[in-house]
Amino acid sequence: MDKKVTVIGAGNVGATAAQRLAEKELCDVVLIDIVEGVPQGKALDLAEAAPIEKHDAHLTGSNSYEASAGSDIVIITAGIPRKPGMSRDDLIGVNAGIVKNVSQQVAKYSPNAIIIIVSNPLDAMCHVAYEASGFPKNRVIGMAGVLDSARFRAFISMELNVSVENTHAFVLGGHGDTMVPLPRYSTVAGIPITELMSKERIDALVKRTASGGAEIVSLLKTGSAYYAPASAAVEMAESILKDKKKILPCAVLLQGEYGFQDLFIGVPVKLGAKGVEEIIEIKLLDEEKAALKKSAAAVEELKGVLKKLA
Repeated sequence: MDKKVTVIGAGNVGATAAQRLAEKELCDVVLIDIVEGVPQGKALDLAEAAPIEKHDAHLTGSNSYEASAGSDIVIITAGIPRKPGMSRDDLIGVNAGIVKNVSQQVAKYSPNAIIIIVSNPLDAMCHVAYEASGFPKNRVIGMAGVLDSARFRAFISMELNVSVENTHAFVLGGHGDTMVPLPRYSTVAGIPITELMSKERIDALVKRTASGGAEIVSLLKTGSAYYAPASAAVEMAESILKDKKKILPCAVLLQGEYGFQDLFIGVPVKLGAKGVEEIIEIKLLDEEKAALKKSAAAVEELKGVLKKLA
């Protein structure tokens, strides 16, 4: 393979992302984790599946960042989940330290890479990676909107009993309770969903989308979602590796767009070989603007917590 992607964090999200990348034959994959043996074991397991899955991607597991040298893309999934008794500030503090160290290592070994952030709290971790890596804003991208939109699309498909391939949806804003699904821009085979179901049903799907991650956590009891988050990160990586220039909702640094300054917010962007190649500004109704402003305020609050911890 002439492309190389490193996945940092060999937990459920990271290992699944590595599997998807390899099985799509997008690149060679390096899996890095601090726990000795885990990335090596998972990479070997995936390599042994290659003859059956019929791909020739090369998989490497390592505890050293040296193995990541020269990566085209680095997907950061490293971090800890929130544990009982742990405040949100505690989580931000721990994960900020992890993402800061990881981003510095990425900059050292892969100075031309594009970083895709998956670690939570997502929007805050984008700020950490951006500052720690010193990369330009087009090369630090947060995975949130693709996942949230996929959840919205899945729920639309279930509701209307239609193919998921016919459903398209947009979710903007921060990754969390304040995300902003946009029914006006969500369609089935080009038909706005506002023409296909009642406002009551749309509102229910919007609410379910906003709490999509929490719903899975409550069902699993231990752990959180990983199949869909991994797929979302890989869709972003594929658009970059193949220079597909897909329009996808991603968390990117806004500097005036949508009226926000120096804030990572989920908006539609064009993803190509250079990373974020264009930020698409769509017209929003007053109520949509208000919802996005509320979501931005929540991200600003997280950013404030980071400053206190610095």
